[in-house]
Amino acid sequence: MARTSTFTRPPALRNAKDALEQLSRPGPNEVLRGDLGLIGTPGVVFAPATGMGLPAVAFGHDWMQPTSRYADLLRHLASWGIVAAAPGSQRGPVPSVSRLSADLRTTLDVCAGVRLGDGAISVDARRTALAGHGIGAAAALLAAAGHPKVRAVVAIAASQTRPSPMDAAKAISVPSLHIVAGEDTVAPADGHAAQIANATVGPRWVRTLPKAGHTDFLEGLHWSDLVFSGGPNGKVRRITRALVTAFLLKELVDEDRVDDLVDGKVGGTTLARFTPQ
Repeated sequence: MARTSTFTRPPALRNAKDALEQLSRPGPNEVLRGDLGLIGTPGVVFAPATGMGLPAVAFGHDWMQPTSRYADLLRHLASWGIVAAAPGSQRGPVPSVSRLSADLRTTLDVCAGVRLGDGAISVDARRTALAGHGIGAAAALLAAAGHPKVRAVVAIAASQTRPSPMDAAKAISVPSLHIVAGEDTVAPADGHAAQIANATVGPRWVRTLPKAGHTDFLEGLHWSDLVFSGGPNGKVRRITRALVTAFLLKELVDEDRVDDLVDGKVGGTTLARFTPQ
């Protein structure tokens, strides 16, 4: 698939360390923020100020978390030319992961189906991905299993839910990135993220952050921090920004300059890669 003329390429990158340094910083695009409430779904969308045929990702939040706790990551992706939207539904104490999954699909379809901004921004439906954190990662996997055009999935500290994300993972053949928190006490990796990653049948990259906890990926403060152990971690968010950006650039627009970061050695992480025969 040919690149669009409006896609923003990263600079030439010497190695994984250089790529981490560059892609953890904001990209060159001015970023606009919008409200998904205009289409009947609460939530936010971040997009480059201009660009036609852009890639896009819909992001699912974790249990009880407002979308504002992911604004740093979403804005960062938009600065690198990726439209990033997050529905804010299903934030009650007993959320429906199935409904959040459906909202992720709807959000992605709307982004690809309408012009954004003042009409100067459009999304190529063939360049779309689903992502999420915690139960939002489970919802992203469920949504990906039932979406024919999604090209990639990102699961950050994925949690086991009902319906099962493991069942969904067995039906996902597109490339997936699984970021696993080694010190996750909310959804311990061995019973959650690692199991879910291993169930995925398509090409997968499992990037473990041995010292990260479940809430390290969040931004800002929230009352739920009193329930969960740990809290936001700037170093973990920095690494995650770069890894997610590189993976989506590689899978959605075939960007080869980020290969060292997707496949290479990154300090503070370990990588396991699986490619089906």
